[in-house]
Amino acid sequence: MTCKAIIFDYIGTLVNCRNYYMANSEIVLYRSLVAENFELDKKQFLDAYRTFHKKYRIIRYQQFREVTNAVWVAEALTSLGVAVTPDDIRLKTALNMFFQDFIKTVELREGAMKLLKETSEKFRLGLISNFTHGPVIHKSLRKLGIDSLFNVIVVSDDIGWRKPSPLIFEDMLKRLKVRTDEAVFIGDSPLEDIKGANDFGLKTVFVQSQFNSLKDLIDSQQVPDYTVDDLLTLFTKIHEITR
Repeated sequence: MTCKAIIFDYIGTLVNCRNYYMANSEIVLYRSLVAENFELDKKQFLDAYRTFHKKYRIIRYQQFREVTNAVWVAEALTSLGVAVTPDDIRLKTALNMFFQDFIKTVELREGAMKLLKETSEKFRLGLISNFTHGPVIHKSLRKLGIDSLFNVIVVSDDIGWRKPSPLIFEDMLKRLKVRTDEAVFIGDSPLEDIKGANDFGLKTVFVQSQFNSLKDLIDSQQVPDYTVDDLLTLFTKIHEITR
């Protein structure tokens, strides 16, 4: 195999999320919807939001179909007697506010910039991210100054499928214009990243992260081609991995 491309997972693998709390963002979402002239009771809305979030989480994690936040926010509002569709511009405005705190907490892991710059000079780089609201990923990549280092960026929200579905890996390879045996996938999730990429036939590298440890990998019974503790270690092994 001649390696031509390296594909990275994003959250966990390349970036950490420091001091992010979903509950705080839910309050921001409620306030943003009220600012968009939706008349809502706070407790009723938050209860409805969490109910429909759970409903679509099951769909997303069992069927690997991505569902954007606007869908379950719209259903939550409709269940409260406020008829609205997912493409309502007011929902999009409120969701952009909802994710502001998340974007602020995203930071590059130690060694990420060095690794990306080095590999981008020798390989085509791809990024695959499971995320329900694509603009958040693109905005955070620009904030970190790494968006231009990738030849292809695929967010599950943009194509409707999420890892470990083979469809999202297939889409990436088509865009990169490489074969399965010409690419390496690097990620931190034993099931979404390693299982998904292994099943698709890609060489895989597991990187421990704030979300997934070596124990999580062992418990999952997934077997990557390589395992590294961090991105600094990955940098020292990248030539061996891509041989």
